[in-house]
Amino acid sequence: MMVGQTPATIADKFIDISNEVCPMSFVLTKLAIEELADGQVLELVCGAGDPVRNISIQLKDEGHTIINVKREGEKHFRLQIRKNN
Repeated sequence: MMVGQTPATIADKFIDISNEVCPMSFVLTKLAIEELADGQVLELVCGAGDPVRNISIQLKDEGHTIINVKREGEKHFRLQIRKNN
């Protein structure tokens, strides 16, 4: 996972799951991305470590595109994910 791969894109939906732990962080992400149409972008803030790593891996495995990852402080990351289905 590269941090700050591309310039930020305007998101169609935003969620803050920074206080959630796995597996709930992924469940909430999955529910949010299911509400989007193909090609739309979900932006989320999540915890560093397992949450950012697991969310990224699982969404890529489902065919979605991680278009931007940005560290925010010591404990959080901001991700932008394009829904592809």
